[in-house]
Amino acid sequence: MRICIPAKGPETGDFVDERFGRAPYYLIYDTETGKTESFRNPAAEAMGGVGPRAAQALLDHEVNVLVTARVGGNALGALKAGGISILLYDGAGRTVSDAIAAYRHGGLAEQ
Repeated sequence: MRICIPAKGPETGDFVDERFGRAPYYLIYDTETGKTESFRNPAAEAMGGVGPRAAQALLDHEVNVLVTARVGGNALGALKAGGISILLYDGAGRTVSDAIAAYRHGGLAEQ
């Protein structure tokens, strides 16, 4: 399973970004290997249509679950259509490592 967390930077010690579509980075945690990878969000600086473009980037990286504070309507439709589950996590002031731990411990509500 590949879990994506929007982040302010490319490392697991960086803070979670509460914005999905405009987060500068996405970190992907692989539950089978325990490894993480990151990539720049190609839609972060776009003028419009950010949510669906960001959703497509996650699909391109074979993400199964998105852990985020919130998702806008256009992105929500694109993520659901792509089969990506959305788990809500209030990441204000927390790191990507914290978000991974919250996912692993369960209890995150599904959107």
